[in-house]
Amino acid sequence: MTHKLLSGIVLLVLLWGSVACSGAQPTTPESTTLTATDALGREVTLPAPPQRIAIGGRANFMISDALYLFPDMPSRVSALTKSTKQAAVAFAQMLDPDAQTKSLFESDAPAEEIAATQPDLVLLKSYMRDSVGTTLEQLGIPVIYLDLETPEQYERDLKTMGQALGNTERATELWEYYRDILDRAAKGTEGLTDADKPRVLLLQYAATGEEIAFKVPPASWIQTTLVTLAGGQPIWLEAAQGGGWAVVNLEQIAAWNPDQIYIINYSGSSAEIVATLKADPQWAQMPAVSSEQIYPFASDFYSWDQPDTRWGLGLLWLAKQIQPERFADIDMQAEFYRFYEDLYGLDRAAIDAEILPITRLD
Repeated sequence: MTHKLLSGIVLLVLLWGSVACSGAQPTTPESTTLTATDALGREVTLPAPPQRIAIGGRANFMISDALYLFPDMPSRVSALTKSTKQAAVAFAQMLDPDAQTKSLFESDAPAEEIAATQPDLVLLKSYMRDSVGTTLEQLGIPVIYLDLETPEQYERDLKTMGQALGNTERATELWEYYRDILDRAAKGTEGLTDADKPRVLLLQYAATGEEIAFKVPPASWIQTTLVTLAGGQPIWLEAAQGGGWAVVNLEQIAAWNPDQIYIINYSGSSAEIVATLKADPQWAQMPAVSSEQIYPFASDFYSWDQPDTRWGLGLLWLAKQIQPERFADIDMQAEFYRFYEDLYGLDRAAIDAEILPITRLD
C-alpha cells in the first residue's frame, strides 16, 4: 500500500470520527416532493415544484388572479384560458406580460387539448372534474381542484396553492391580509341590532339584446355574505333560493322598498346604469333612489363583489357605504394601493397609469 493511499485512508477515518463525536450525521439531499390537499379532499403528490402550470375551464380568471399572488408565476405558468369576462385580459397582461403569447384555451377546451401543452400541474374549479379533470387524471397529469367562492374556501384554497407551489409561507401571508379585513369588519359591526342595519338590495344588471333583467344572488354566494359582513340586511333572500342569480321584476324591487341599492354590471359600466335608473320616472319614485342611496358597486378591471382576489376590497368599500360612521377610518385609496403593491407587487407608477383611471370608488 502506498504512502499516499495510506494517508488518504487515515484522513477519512479521522473525518468520520470527528462527525461521529460531534453527533452529526451525513447529509442527504432534501426531497422536493410536494403534497397538497385540494378542494375535493384529494391528496395530490407532485414529484417536484411545478414549472409548467396550466389553468383551464370556466371561471378561470378567479384561479389566475389567485395564482399570480404567488411570486415567480410568469415563468411557471405555461398555459392559460382565454377570458372575455370584464377586463381579464388587460389585467392578466399586467401580471404576466407574456400571457397572450402562451398556450391559450377556450373555457370549454377538452382535456386532450390541455394535456397537449404538457403541463406538470393543471388547476381547475372543482365543478370541472367530471367534464375535464377526470380524463387528465387518467392521463397521469396532476390536477388540483379549487373552489375560491367564499372566505372560508379562500383560506383553504390559498393553503392548497401554497402546498402545491412549495410556498406555504406566502399562502399564510396572503390569508393574513384577508383575515385582517374580516377582523376589521367584525369589530366595526359588533353590537349592531337589526334596527341599526340598513335594508340592502344588491342587483346585477344584465342585458341580452333588447331584454333587460335585474338579478339577485343566492344566500350562500359571496355577494350576500359581503352585505351581511358589512352590517347590512340582504332583503332578497326569499327570492333567491336556487343555485344561481334569480331574475326579479320592478314590482318586486319596489315592494321590498330597500334603504340602499347597489348595482353590479359585469359587462359594462355600473355607474352608467345607476345614472339611467335615476333618470327613469319609475325608479325615481323609490325612496332609495330619490334619496341618492343607489350606488354602482366599486370596480376596476372587475367588480369587487365577486369571489375574485378583490373581495376583501369589496368588503371594506361596502362596509364604509353601509355603516359610514362605524367605518369612517377606512381610507379606500390607501387600501387600493395596499392591495396592488403588497399582494401583487405592482409598481405605484404602473398602478396610477393603468389601474387608477378605471377604478370607481364613489
